[in-house]
Amino acid sequence: MDTIKNAGNYVSDKIQGTSHEASKEANKNVAKDSNVGVTDRLSAAGDAISDKAKESKHDASAESHKQQAMH
Repeated sequence: MDTIKNAGNYVSDKIQGTSHEASKEANKNVAKDSNVGVTDRLSAAGDAISDKAKESKHDASAESHKQQAMH
């Protein structure tokens, strides 16, 4: 039963990590866009940093669940 739970958690974490990766890339593009106001660019840069941290957290968690599911 734990194997199924860990596999489900792995999938969930991978999806969330991928979602944060996409958001990070979108925010990076906004932050680099010179046609966007400075305040919005700074906000997007901060959001990209936050998304990267969340992406890394979910990727690490997914790897942990993957390892647990395999044992």
